[in-house]
Amino acid sequence: MGPGTSRPAEGVGGVSGAGNGAAGPDEAAAPGGPHAEAHRPHADRPRVTELRLSAFAAHRGAGFPLGPLSLLVGPSGSGKSSALRAYEALARLGGGAELGEVFPDPAACVPERARPDAQRRRGFRIGCTADGPEGPVRLDVAVQVEPHLRIVGERLTAGGRTLLETALRDPDRRAVQAAWHTAGSSLVTRAPLPDDRLGTALLPLRVAGRTDGQRQVLAAAEQMVVALRSVFVCDPLPHAIRPDVPLGAGRLLRGCGNLAEVLRRTRSECGRRHGLLVDAVRAGCAGPVRDVLAETVIAGADGTVRALLDRGDGLRTPLGRLGNGELRYLALALVLLTGPGVLEVDLAGEVPAALQTLTVLVDGFDRDLDARQREGLVRLAARMCERGHIRLVGAVSDASWAAGVDGVTVVDLGP
Repeated sequence: MGPGTSRPAEGVGGVSGAGNGAAGPDEAAAPGGPHAEAHRPHADRPRVTELRLSAFAAHRGAGFPLGPLSLLVGPSGSGKSSALRAYEALARLGGGAELGEVFPDPAACVPERARPDAQRRRGFRIGCTADGPEGPVRLDVAVQVEPHLRIVGERLTAGGRTLLETALRDPDRRAVQAAWHTAGSSLVTRAPLPDDRLGTALLPLRVAGRTDGQRQVLAAAEQMVVALRSVFVCDPLPHAIRPDVPLGAGRLLRGCGNLAEVLRRTRSECGRRHGLLVDAVRAGCAGPVRDVLAETVIAGADGTVRALLDRGDGLRTPLGRLGNGELRYLALALVLLTGPGVLEVDLAGEVPAALQTLTVLVDGFDRDLDARQREGLVRLAARMCERGHIRLVGAVSDASWAAGVDGVTVVDLGP
C-alpha cells in the first residue's frame, strides 16, 4: 500500500483508501468526500473523519481517513508522529490558541524540499473534515513560516459551498481579509481577521446569525471547533509514573506522571468503571490482581500518594515495581475507561458533554507492550470507541496483530 492508504483490520467493514492530492485551501471541496464513514453512528456528535496533510513535514498530498479507532502504521520516518502532531495543532488552533504557541518550531513543519517563492516565502498546509449534524465540513489552512509565521489562507466548506475564505492581501499588515457566506442583502460579509489565529474559531464571535446563510456558517464553524477541541494527547512515561506523587486536581496529564492521584479519585467516584479497570489490569499485568488503588504516603495539604496493585493475599505491589509495558498498558486502559472530566482536556464548555466526542492521540500505542497486552488494549479501545463518546488515533510500527479486531481502521503510511 502507498502512503496514506487505509484498510480495515481483517473482518471489518470497508473504508475507502486515502488518495494522494488532498485538497488545500486553493482547491474545491467535495461534499462528503471519498472518506465519509460508511455509516454514521452517533451523528449528533461532531468528530474528525479525515486528516489532510497537503504539505507538512514529510507529507505531500496525503489524506488519512479516520474511524472511531484508527492505527497509523509505517516504518520509522514514515511520518506517523508528524501526522499526530498536525492533528494536535489543528485541535489547539480550534481551541483559540495563537499560532506561535501551537508551532514553537514551525520550520520543522515545512516540507524538506519546499523551495521559497519569489518573495522568499515558505510554509505548509494542513486540514481536516469534521462530520456531524451539518454533514461533512472541511477545513483547510495554509501557514506561512518564512519570512514571518502567519496564517495566509483558510477555507471552511460544507455541502459544496465555501462558508469562510481568508487570504493575505497586504504583507505589511498582521491581518488577513476574510469573507464569509451571508446570503442576505449581500452574498458575503468581508472583514479583517488576525493572522495568528484560526478564523473558524473566531466566527461565533463575529457572525450575528441573522440570515440563513449566517446560521449555516455558525453551525459549520461550531461543528468543526467542537470536533477539534476535545483532544487528549497521551504518552505514558513509565519513569514518571513510578514515584510517589503530590496531591493535585486529579486530572491526568499527558505523560501520566500523576496517575496515582487520578486513581485515588476515580476509585472513589465511579466504582463501576474502576471495576472495569481492575478487570483490564488483571488481563494485562503479571500475577494476580484483586484491586488497583492509591494509598496516602504523606498526609496533609502537601501530601503524596502511591499507586499499588492489591494481590489479594495481603501483598500490595507498588507500581514502581512494574515493567514499562505494564505501566503503559495500565495508564492507557485508565484513559480509555475514564472521560474528559478526569483528563487534562480543553472542553467546549458551552456544549453539553453528551454532544462531544473525546479523541485520544497516542504516539507509540504499542510501545513496550507484549502480544497479550497489545491485543487486550486494542480490544478494550474498540469496545469503548464503538459507544461514540471516545475516539482514538494511535501510531504503531506494525498493525498485523490488530487483524480480526472489529472496528479498527488501519492507515498505512509506508512506501
